[in-house]
Amino acid sequence: MNQVLAASGEGGGFSPPSIGEFFPAAFAFEGTPFEMNRIILVRLIATAAIVLLFVLAARRASLVPGRGQNMAEMALDFVRVNIAEETLGHNARRFLPMLTTIFFAVFFMNITGVVPFLNIASTSLIGMPLVLAAWVYVMYLAVGMRKFGVGGYLKNNLFPPGLPKPLYGLVTPIEALQVFIFRPATLALRLTANMIAGHLILVLCFGATHFFLLEAGGALKVATLLGIAAGVAFTLFEILVALLQAYIFTLLSAVYLNMAVEEEH
Repeated sequence: MNQVLAASGEGGGFSPPSIGEFFPAAFAFEGTPFEMNRIILVRLIATAAIVLLFVLAARRASLVPGRGQNMAEMALDFVRVNIAEETLGHNARRFLPMLTTIFFAVFFMNITGVVPFLNIASTSLIGMPLVLAAWVYVMYLAVGMRKFGVGGYLKNNLFPPGLPKPLYGLVTPIEALQVFIFRPATLALRLTANMIAGHLILVLCFGATHFFLLEAGGALKVATLLGIAAGVAFTLFEILVALLQAYIFTLLSAVYLNMAVEEEH
């Protein structure tokens, strides 16, 4: 370990990952609203991949589905049955297009973190998670206020029924923070934090593998095998996290929408 630290300090050895990796330099249109950097490019690639895959699956749709159509239908049914219908019940069909879009957008932008040559989740910078969380935020406020009116919606959410009136002075501000700040904020922050952590761990594993293999001396080279094993294990784990975070983000979105249209909470 001392040899590792020494080599790191000399400037030619192991370089640990840093938060700077999430703020890459622009390579086009710098300083304009259309600035392009690595993460923006990855987002565009992920979006193109979603569109391409579903277009290819749908263009040859038939009563007897092929492999591609079958996989697409299974993925769509997962969102419809396990998220929309289980959470929203009879309201599922109303919000299904939104929830399906959110699920696949989050998953594809998460999975870019383990795609060779992309190697970063495009949700690891908070801009995209904020956009998706803002969409959910606007939708659950809009559908709730449309159904109950502004006053009725605020009453349902900020004044829980059955609570003694003197407690409303304590509970109502907490409920207001939850409805108007905590729900969208936690949606975005949970997703971003998980993707940042996953990227840093992968960079650490493969950076250490590179160092041990090419620059370390003597017995330290044996640690190359450990680095490779850790890198592969965390890559598989990151694939699971990408799917799990897409599921959690979409499920919580469905829960918030359901809470907005329910009579009481």
